[in-house]
Amino acid sequence: MLMRTDPFRELDRLTQQLMGTSGTWSRPSPMPMDAYREGDAYVIALDLPGVSTDAIDIDVERNMLTVKAERRPVTKADTVQMELSERPLGVFSRQVMLADTLDTEHIKADYDAGVLTLRIPIAERAKPRKIAIGRDSTQKQISG
Repeated sequence: MLMRTDPFRELDRLTQQLMGTSGTWSRPSPMPMDAYREGDAYVIALDLPGVSTDAIDIDVERNMLTVKAERRPVTKADTVQMELSERPLGVFSRQVMLADTLDTEHIKADYDAGVLTLRIPIAERAKPRKIAIGRDSTQKQISG
């Protein structure tokens, strides 16, 4: 059976909304993610609406991919009175353990319409390949 939602993540999200807390660098909030294979690459898509590219940090150490982002409040004029604020602010983070079969040296990152998309190619050594069968040199050739 597949669990579509993580009840503890939902509880954390609701608590953050009710308490008005946001993620900090020492305790970041999680960010939604999809991961799938597309051809010879794995794709990770992370939702980061309202985050500028300069506020996104992506790094790989050994096989641990870490994405951190910060959604900062929009600067408002002194005459603006906030009536409702539901969009979460603060720091968001996600860590993904990558398999040894992925080429972490050639990760490509694109950011479009609030979605950060990472493409991680499968390493050449991990791709299936044919093995040629050599001729046994100990066999004697029979001539007829």
